[in-house]
Amino acid sequence: MNKTELIDAMAADAGITKAAAKKALESFLGNVEGSLKKGDRVSLVGFGSWSVSQRNAREGRNPSTGKTIQIEAKNVVKFKAGADLSNAVN
Repeated sequence: MNKTELIDAMAADAGITKAAAKKALESFLGNVEGSLKKGDRVSLVGFGSWSVSQRNAREGRNPSTGKTIQIEAKNVVKFKAGADLSNAVN
């Protein structure tokens, strides 16, 4: 499912226009992104939670040349599925 299909499904399920569903989805995504940028955790009970973790700098290898390269430290977003979502998938 892509973003357009999700917007269509949200509009149909909620009985709202596609424009309203798009606005709601973009608001949700913007708020999740804003919270993660501040270093906060976003949790939806039963569905899952997003958090930010720091990945340390490390050495890696260029696969085509085999040359050692330095990989910079960076923040990464992690998602952990909640119990309800895990049970629904399994």
